Amino acid sequence: MTLYQPFLDYAIATLNERLDLQPYPIPAGFEQKEASVGSKTRAQTVTTTSYAVCSKKLRQIRAAHVQGGGLVQVLNFVIFPRLDYDLPFFGADLVTLPGGHLIAIDMQPLFGDRDSYRAKYADPVMETFKKYQVNLPWGGDFPEEAKAFFSPAFLWTRPKETEAVETHVFDAFKDYLALYLDFVDAAEKMQTTEHSEIHAAHLRYLRYRAEKDPARGMFKRFYGEEWTEEYIHGFLFDLERQLAAA
Repeated sequence: MTLYQPFLDYAIATLNERLDLQPYPIPAGFEQKEASVGSKTRAQTVTTTSYAVCSKKLRQIRAAHVQGGGLVQVLNFVIFPRLDYDLPFFGADLVTLPGGHLIAIDMQPLFGDRDSYRAKYADPVMETFKKYQVNLPWGGDFPEEAKAFFSPAFLWTRPKETEAVETHVFDAFKDYLALYLDFVDAAEKMQTTEHSEIHAAHLRYLRYRAEKDPARGMFKRFYGEEWTEEYIHGFLFDLERQLAAA
């Protein structure tokens, strides 16, 4: 059992319980990928597995799970709403490297500069955010250009102990996901006049995430540049490909 497998198992079970899920296509070659890294005498197998489904209101629910023992463990779990809802994105980046843990969980906003949007989707999360800040303090500065893509309830932390990941981070992941699914339950389709703004916000977010994906260097090292770029644009952040194919 790897550190983040319980997170993924919980998310899948919860999604199945609360939503009517349908399969989401994972392009050939991305379901699972393995690489052997390190010296011949101390080789470590790194395995990346992908998961994807969708629902009536959610265009893509997907996970990339990297399991590399003591070398690297990552769960990137993201939910992308359909383009006729103003729902935020759910994002969880859970990273463990030899140097420590990097944890980011948020309801990433479509319109972070709008007071009405913050009141609708960030304010209801603030009590939960503050509860976890006690044991999961702020992880420090991050790029200025990234701030528009995160909410005031952005849980960004660098816990020193693995036990904190297994307890406090896991509990926070559960609570944030539950709150997000509450938003999904309550979400209603937006007026057609608002679709173009939502569409533009999705593309703005996905293009930024694809360009700045922090896993790019890791994936290139493990699996090569061609596989990495296709994985990022053809699966992890695939909206433009999906729109072009429609």
